[in-house]
Amino acid sequence: MKRIATTLLAGLILMQLATSHAAEWLTDLPKAQAQAKKENKLVLLDFTGSDWCGWCIKLNKEVFSQPEFAQYAATNLVLVEVDFPRKKALSAEQKAANQALAKKYEIEGYPTIIVLDAAGNKIGETGYQKGGPKAFIATLETMKKMANKKPAK
Repeated sequence: MKRIATTLLAGLILMQLATSHAAEWLTDLPKAQAQAKKENKLVLLDFTGSDWCGWCIKLNKEVFSQPEFAQYAATNLVLVEVDFPRKKALSAEQKAANQALAKKYEIEGYPTIIVLDAAGNKIGETGYQKGGPKAFIATLETMKKMANKKPAK
């Protein structure tokens, strides 16, 4: 009996550690921008069809759910999910906000990743790419460097 209890406790601890590496995703862009400004981070908008888009699901599995990305995001990004699900229900307010963002950034397909600086200026756009978190983070770092080279307006 002790062995079973010990095994269960160890399993629970491991599950807690695994979930503590998950990145935190917001759904409210104004709140995300305020946080990014306060913490001097970039805002990453993930335009996704989370429950039906194959490439979106693949991007989430291969990049966003990985500890390496979660660690990078915690230091450098404020994450915003702009979801267009088919099965999951969203509030009318959230649907309207997501539609407005899709129109503003002229989203034509999923997944589309838009990166904004702390002031809300678009600094880059990408989508699914092979290579897991390492390749994705390298793309984000390139965008960040390009944004830092732009002259101030």
